[in-house]
Amino acid sequence: MHMITALYLPQGLKNLDYSLFARMNGRWHSPFFDLFFPFIREPFVWLPLYVFLAVFTSINFRWRGFAWTVFLAATVGISNYLSSNVIKNTFERLRPCHEPAVAGTLRFLVSYCPESSSFTSSHACNHFAMAMFIFTTFNRAVSAKWALIFIWAFLISYAQVYVGVHFPFDVVCGALVGIGIGYALSVIFNTKIGLVPPMK
Repeated sequence: MHMITALYLPQGLKNLDYSLFARMNGRWHSPFFDLFFPFIREPFVWLPLYVFLAVFTSINFRWRGFAWTVFLAATVGISNYLSSNVIKNTFERLRPCHEPAVAGTLRFLVSYCPESSSFTSSHACNHFAMAMFIFTTFNRAVSAKWALIFIWAFLISYAQVYVGVHFPFDVVCGALVGIGIGYALSVIFNTKIGLVPPMK
């Protein structure tokens, strides 16, 4: 039987995590952000972006672009599996919306609080994995300005804390795992295929 270990955090780190959460979820809010952050974290909002990327790469890079789309999908699949099925099923942590320690100050802005472990944030893991893969593969072939994609990943990750479903530590760790996965897949893609054909 698989045993789930309660996530241990040193008291100093836990206090810092709770303090940042109180600011991001409670103090640093506005009526606009109360509408903006719950909205941008929804997957359907970004569907046009994913369609654009698939079409853009296929048109401009032909079979290499199709392979790029397959690798991007694999990046998301691996990051989501690792965060949602491996890490969450190994380390148990209550989400803010279930945590008694922050119940008195919590601002919960979405309709559903998942029962799964709070550690790590799969939103952060998946979107930073995509951001790293997109930037590292587009950097030379398209434009270095695609570094701005990290702002997109940051905002979606920040939203997880703002709406009350993750602590900052969950998001930071999820982002780091995602960056590692995205970088690894981009290295494989750039080495084996690449959007830019190798020099002869």
